[in-house]
Amino acid sequence: MTSLPEMITKAWENREGPAIFTTVDRNGNPNSIYVTCVFLHGDDRIAIADNYFNKTRENIRAGSRGSLLFITKEKKAYQMKGMIEYQESGEIREFLKDCLDPKYPVHAAAVLLIDEVYSGAEKIV
Repeated sequence: MTSLPEMITKAWENREGPAIFTTVDRNGNPNSIYVTCVFLHGDDRIAIADNYFNKTRENIRAGSRGSLLFITKEKKAYQMKGMIEYQESGEIREFLKDCLDPKYPVHAAAVLLIDEVYSGAEKIV
C-alpha cells in the first residue's frame, strides 16, 4: 500500500457520480459494478460497502485484485488498483454502517488496498 498524493485525494473529494469497481473470477473473467457507498479510508485504502454483492463477493474471496474507476466533476478519470480485503466485522465495516442510511444492509466491507493509481495512461503511483 502507498499513501495517496494530495492531487489524488483532492480529485477524490471532487468526484462525481458512482464509481466502477472491478474484480475478476478464477478464470480471469472481469466483473464490474457501480458502487455509490464508497469512501476513502485513511490515505491508502478505499472502503466499499457490500450491500448486495454476489459475483464480486465470490471474486474477492477467491483472491481477486481489484480496480476502482472514478471521474471528477471536470470529467478527468482516475483508476486505483490493489489487493482487496473482505471484512465482515471490525472498524471499517462499522464505519460504513455509521455513514449509511440504515436501510442499506452493510453485509461487509470490501477494502481496496491501493498500490497503483492512474489518470488515463499516466501512472501516478
